Amino acid sequence: MRSLITWSTSLTLASVVTASFETNLNYNSPSRRHPSLGVDVPKLKLSKRGLEPRAWDPAELKFTHNVASGDPYPDSVILWTRISPSLENDKSNVTVKGNVPLYNHDTERYIKASPNPVCVEYEVSKNEKFSSVVTKGTAYTTSDIDYTVKVEATGLAPFTTYYYRFTVCGSTNRSPVGRMKTSPGPDDNVSKIGFAVFSCSNYPNGYFNAYGNAARKDKIDYVLHLGDYIYETGKGTLGKDPRATNPKGTIYTLYDYRTRIAQYRTDPDLQLSHQRNAWIPVWDDHEVSNNGYRDGASALNNTEDSFVKVGGISVDQRKMNAVRAYFEWMPIRQVDMDDNLRIWRSFQMGKLLDLIMLDTRNYDRSITDLDWNKGYIQKIKDDAGRTLMGGRQENWFYNQLSKSHERGATWRLVGNQIVFSRINNTANANSPLNGDAWDGYTANRNRTLEHLYNNRIPNTAFLAGDSHANWVSDLVWLDEKEYNPATGDGGIGVEFAGTAVSSSGFGGTIASANKRSQDLVKANKELQWSEGYYRGYYELHVKKGEMRAEYYGCPTVATRNPFEISLANFTVKAGENHLTRNVANGTVESGALQTGNVKQTNVTLDTETNTWNITKFDQMFIKY
Repeated sequence: MRSLITWSTSLTLASVVTASFETNLNYNSPSRRHPSLGVDVPKLKLSKRGLEPRAWDPAELKFTHNVASGDPYPDSVILWTRISPSLENDKSNVTVKGNVPLYNHDTERYIKASPNPVCVEYEVSKNEKFSSVVTKGTAYTTSDIDYTVKVEATGLAPFTTYYYRFTVCGSTNRSPVGRMKTSPGPDDNVSKIGFAVFSCSNYPNGYFNAYGNAARKDKIDYVLHLGDYIYETGKGTLGKDPRATNPKGTIYTLYDYRTRIAQYRTDPDLQLSHQRNAWIPVWDDHEVSNNGYRDGASALNNTEDSFVKVGGISVDQRKMNAVRAYFEWMPIRQVDMDDNLRIWRSFQMGKLLDLIMLDTRNYDRSITDLDWNKGYIQKIKDDAGRTLMGGRQENWFYNQLSKSHERGATWRLVGNQIVFSRINNTANANSPLNGDAWDGYTANRNRTLEHLYNNRIPNTAFLAGDSHANWVSDLVWLDEKEYNPATGDGGIGVEFAGTAVSSSGFGGTIASANKRSQDLVKANKELQWSEGYYRGYYELHVKKGEMRAEYYGCPTVATRNPFEISLANFTVKAGENHLTRNVANGTVESGALQTGNVKQTNVTLDTETNTWNITKFDQMFIKY
């Protein structure tokens, strides 16, 4: 039976159709200011004139990957879902007919052959029963954007919890109910804000227990993800190994990146985290390629040899494929790519804190450690011309720090990808400093510290991921400022770096991992705690008078389970600019402290009896 709602050329219905297409931000992905990088919506609508948005049988459509929310503002938030007839992802730049490659410039030809649009409605309510709907809207999606839906829900109140859902138009086919919280207004007096901080989730390496644990405890307001949301390399055999990657090998095309992100989003613990809390994500390197910089990456550079070996794809095209898929699938606001690839942005959260999210990987980073050039990077690491961020982002960063202090925000949280503090690795005599972290860009780090010290900007906390280990340090300008590691005097802030959700850390046994941590703490006087055995995350609970970091470890990620261990707790008092002594109250579960006790208990879980064993556990990760 023909739907009563058709695509009319009348002004009234045409305006509704226009608004509904424009509601879905992913047609402009990843930037409103660069239409050529997205889908040409006028051509899309023209090609489908006469088709019916409700031509789909609602029973054919499924919300394949739950719901998500992100980038909270005081009056709006981004909502996301995927509504599709299949789990399969769109192959828009793989093949059309006759095995002809299809890229963005072929959009007009592709959309003429693509299926009808899917119409969805979204609702935001003050309660789970949706008896108090505060805003709603309609959006369309098509295969052109992999059937994803990303909308901005507006008209919301600051620092308020809301519930949301999507419904296939004219049906009772509804998505799961999501929950999210708006951010406080810039001038709001907020007593406390909680974050769960994650990084480095490697699907074939283990289960995402950390995501689910934080969601089930329900102690935080927002999730910060500091990157490596996916990994671009492949592992395992589909149909044989439970966590084998899809596609099976290293990914390059838009279809590849869409498929890999979609696979990660089938993990129930990751889905739960997205469903329960609004996310504020930023990418690291593996969302595109390992050890990326502005001109390439460790496995693909702008050379003829790299171009030929990977089947004719350029660095720029691969990066564009990765970025487009990322913005289609992540609950993140569209960015202004006014001069380059931009994801860096900031959030004012009441008078309590400012959150500054950086891109120290893909925006405009100078050449990094590509494995084959380690010696060269060690020689040039102090070069003043080397930059992690590019001049434009760096200036913006310093201005954000100053403006935050001037407006009276108590705390400044800096979400970045890589460890900021010096980590002298005495075990590697040839390359004692990590050239792929801030240690490989010391002039850039010195400029940052100089800005903090010279402008007397207090209460700054750098947050980092990437390293697959836990690091907690006082933030200090070594060799330029006097620093007392026993008291913390001389510091200008702190750094909390977190371990991976599932990517490999120090390896071996707890005892061997802790021995490595002992050596690292001994070689780095500002490093107050090191731990590299456990996978997990940390929670950051921010109040006006203090900030508390609570670190949690998963006994194993080889199986899906809800267990975790409290590894260590750290406190920073407002105005002190260093970790409160005794650091971690003098005791941690694992790793090594500058001063204090380590329990070093070999705690493992018997998954059959759900009991703890104090034995060696050698299957921390999935083994193929």
